[in-house]
Amino acid sequence: MPVSNSDIAALFNRLAELLEIEGANPFRVRAYRNAARVIDELPQSAASFLAEGKDLAELPGIGGDLAAKIEEIVRTGRLKALEAVEREVPEGLVELSDVPGLGPKRVKALYERLKIRSRRDLAKAVAAGKLHGLKGFGPKLEERIGRELGRATAPSKRTLLSVAEDVGEPLLEYLKATRGVRAAAIAGSYRRRKDTVGDLDILVACDDSAEVMGRFLAYDGVRDVLARGATRSAVVLRSGLQVDLRAVPEESFGAALHYFTGSKAHNIAVRALAVKRGWKLNEYGLFKGEKRLAGQTESEVYERMGLRYIEPELREDQGEIDASRGGTLPALIELADLKGDLHVHTDASDGRSTLSEMAAAAKAKGYAYLGISDHSRRVTIAHGLDTRRLGRQIDAIDRLNGRLRGIEILKSVEVDVLDDGSLDLPDSILKELDYVVCAVHSKFSLPLRAQTERIIRAMDNRYVTIFAHPTGRLLNERPPYDVDMERIIDAARQRGCALELNAQPERLDLMDIHCRMAKEAGVKIALSSDAHSAAGLDLMRFGIGQARRGWLEAGDVLNTRPWKEVRALLRRG
Repeated sequence: MPVSNSDIAALFNRLAELLEIEGANPFRVRAYRNAARVIDELPQSAASFLAEGKDLAELPGIGGDLAAKIEEIVRTGRLKALEAVEREVPEGLVELSDVPGLGPKRVKALYERLKIRSRRDLAKAVAAGKLHGLKGFGPKLEERIGRELGRATAPSKRTLLSVAEDVGEPLLEYLKATRGVRAAAIAGSYRRRKDTVGDLDILVACDDSAEVMGRFLAYDGVRDVLARGATRSAVVLRSGLQVDLRAVPEESFGAALHYFTGSKAHNIAVRALAVKRGWKLNEYGLFKGEKRLAGQTESEVYERMGLRYIEPELREDQGEIDASRGGTLPALIELADLKGDLHVHTDASDGRSTLSEMAAAAKAKGYAYLGISDHSRRVTIAHGLDTRRLGRQIDAIDRLNGRLRGIEILKSVEVDVLDDGSLDLPDSILKELDYVVCAVHSKFSLPLRAQTERIIRAMDNRYVTIFAHPTGRLLNERPPYDVDMERIIDAARQRGCALELNAQPERLDLMDIHCRMAKEAGVKIALSSDAHSAAGLDLMRFGIGQARRGWLEAGDVLNTRPWKEVRALLRRG
C-alpha cells in the first residue's frame, strides 16, 4: 500500500511540533505545517502524483527541499529529519503539548527550567507548587493544568473522518477488486459521517469468504493481525487504525449493512418495532419465524418495517424514526446543491494559492461565486491584513471581476473578535466589503458568560454577517471554548447573522446538534470550506456530511442560493 497523504501530513506535523519545542526558526516550523496541510488537501495521493512523473516542488508552499522529503517518505515510509529531532527531544514532551493551556513554547520552558518531561512530572510539579512565579504561568493557567491532570488518563484520540477516508477508501477499493465480491461498503460511524471514528467496519458480500479474508490479511498496509477467521478478521493498519472485515451472504448484505452502520440506539429502536410485529431483525435479515421477509438491501428492510428509507447520517435515534413513519424526514442537502463558497483564503494571508488560482479552481467546480475571507491583522502568524492591504485586495478583486466570466469573486474578510468584543478592523473598511465574517482566535479560556457576551457584542456590529467556526474546537487538539450556544443562536436570529459550518476536517464546527438548533430557530448556515489552497475547496464534502447529520436541507444553507439572494439575506438594517 502506498504511503497515504495523512501519513505524510502526520510526519510533517510531528516534526513541526518537535522543532517548535526545540525553539527552531518559526518560518521553518510554519513551512512544515503548511506542507502538511498542502499534502492533506491534495485531491490525489502524493505517491500517485510522483508515479505520474509530476514535480511536487510545483505545489504551492512546497519547493525542492520539502518535495525531496515527501519523496523520501513515499519511498521508505520514514523521514530521517524527524528521526534526528526525535533523538534530541525527550520522549513525552509532545504528549505534554496536548495538555490544554500548554503549547510547544510552554512545554520547552517547563523542560528547561524544571526538567519536566511527562504528564507525571508535571502533576508532581503542580502539586508541589513549582509553577508559582514561573514566567508565562499565571494562577489561572496553573489551576487549569491541575484540573486537566486530575483526570484519570489523557483523553484517547479518535481518528479524524478525513484520515479514516484517506486510509479506508483505498482498502475498500482493494477488497472490491477481489474475485467473487458482489458488494462492499464501510459501515459504522464512518458511514454515518461522524467527525471522528474509533475504527472501521467493512462488509463484503462474496462467493468465497476465505479468498477475501486472505486478500485482506495480505494487504500491504497491515501492521498487526488481531483476528483471522472464515467470515471475520481484524487488523491494525500502519496508520494505527483498526479495521474489522466481515463477510456475509449477498441475501443478508442490506440487513448487515444496517446493523453495522448503527448507531446502537437507532438499531435498538428499529428492532423494537420488529418485535412489536412478532418479527426478528438482526444482521442476517428480517424474519417472521423462519421465513425471511427482507435483508438483501437496506431499503427493503425499512420498507417492510413500514418506514421510509433513513439516511445513514440521521441514524442516531434523535427523532428520525418518528419522522420516517410520519413522512417528515428532511430532504438532506447534497454537495451538488452548493452554488458557491463564502470563506476561503489566499496567499495574501495564510493561504497557499493566489487570488486568480482560487477563482479558477472555484469556476472549475461550477461555482457561481467565491468569497475571499483572508485573516485580519490581529492574526499575525497568518500574516493578516491591515486596512491598507485589505483595501489593495478589494481593488485586486474588482480588477479580477472585470476580466472573469461565469463566476463572481466576493470581497470579505475573516475579522478577529478582540477581547472586548470589538473588531480588529474599523467600520470604514468593513463597509466596503460584500459581507463580513467574524471569528474568535484568542482568549479561548474566558468563562462562559464572558465569552458569550464577547461574541454577541461582535455580532452587534452592523457589518458582521457570518460568525465563523462558532465553538472554536479543533478535534483531537483543542476542546470547544465555553459558550452558551443557545444564546448565540438566538442572538444571531435577532441580528440577522448567519452561523458558519466550517468544513475543515479538524473543525467541522458547527457541531451537528448546533446545526439542528440553528435550523429550528430559523438561523441560516453558511457552509464553507475555509480552503487555504485551490485543492482545499474539495474539503466541502466533509461539511456536507456534518450538515446532513444536523438535519440540514438545501434551504437552510445560504450558499445553495444565487449570490443576489444571498446578498439580500445577509443585508442588515
